[in-house]
Amino acid sequence: MQFGVFGVPAAMKMSFAPVVRKAAPAVVNVYSKARVRQNVAPFWQMFGGGAPQSRIQGSLGSGVIVRADGIIITNNHVIEGGQEITVALADRREFTARVLLADPRTDLAVLKIDVGDERLPVLAIDDSSEAQVGDLVLAIGDPFGVGQTVTNGIISALNRTTDPTGEAGSAYIQTDAAINPGNSGGALVDMDGDLIGVNSFILS
Repeated sequence: MQFGVFGVPAAMKMSFAPVVRKAAPAVVNVYSKARVRQNVAPFWQMFGGGAPQSRIQGSLGSGVIVRADGIIITNNHVIEGGQEITVALADRREFTARVLLADPRTDLAVLKIDVGDERLPVLAIDDSSEAQVGDLVLAIGDPFGVGQTVTNGIISALNRTTDPTGEAGSAYIQTDAAINPGNSGGALVDMDGDLIGVNSFILS
């Protein structure tokens, strides 16, 4: 029999798969669309082409189901200004969402989708005060719109109180888990598969 450094059989391997199986079904994609008016460049205005043009502006992010009847939390910047918000579940079904609450200061928003009597998978919200620097965490979201992705890391720091704009905000959890564009609003979960944070921004 082969043994590792601490006497554990070398064939034994660690896996995050049980945590992912528990958490991933409650992580959703959030698509926001808005119709905006765009002015024509001054050069074309000289030739009578000065009528403003209308175009669709979209944003892509993630969200987390926190109540089985269709309550979802995400980032405010994912849905801000959106006139049409769509939520795609892990099974690829899509629902139109309405905004219940939105707070630019904390960059959080609460959405609701109508799923009738169906009970959706949820992520339990953990008491983040029990989190410690060095704890393992997983970030689950939809970076780049390629589909659900999981990355792992540790809690690098707690109670960071400044956002990228330099304004005081909520107490943020800093992690070295890879968080890419499209992951905004996704889940940061602990090794119990409970929600301890919402992925908000990256500094690089």
